[in-house]
Amino acid sequence: MPGLFFPQTHPAQLKESSCNPSDEKGQKKKPKTFGMDLKTCLRSILPHLESNITAPKPTKVSADDCNKWSQSLEKLLESQAGLAVFKAFLKSEYSDENIQFWLACEDYKRTKSPGQMASKAQKIFEEFVQEDSSKEINIDFHTRDTISKKKEDPTPSCFDEAQKIVYGLMERDSYPRFLKSEIYQNHVCKTKD
Repeated sequence: MPGLFFPQTHPAQLKESSCNPSDEKGQKKKPKTFGMDLKTCLRSILPHLESNITAPKPTKVSADDCNKWSQSLEKLLESQAGLAVFKAFLKSEYSDENIQFWLACEDYKRTKSPGQMASKAQKIFEEFVQEDSSKEINIDFHTRDTISKKKEDPTPSCFDEAQKIVYGLMERDSYPRFLKSEIYQNHVCKTKD
């Protein structure tokens, strides 16, 4: 069964290798390549995720829209089509909790009723902020603790600090990868002709 998980490994090769530390005494130390080996192995096991992702309809976007999207994350998120494509991209990278949290905060800020605000604050906290939640966002302990206290008497700015952190993560990390992604370049904006 070794071929199931590691297709490049043949059972005969496994017998040839030894895990005995005494065998390594006379040999030079090999560089630590475990991370690279693991990455190569996972690439061979898992299909390229992005190639299976299709852009949401409509896939034809004007050159003007594409130009705006490439200017800033803010301009991308202002566009419904841009937001939909970015969400699809984040989902393909298993980091869509960031955009979901950001959108939930935007909705929360528009809430007028104190009762609804308290209910939404609790839901956002349980879904995104609470440790080990299903869609836990990447924020520091201090911010998490502050939100935990603020949600007891919620205000429209209750999640502002966490939202700013998450937006910064998307802007520095996800957004540049999105602009280089196949879904953006080939399927949506067709920047390669």
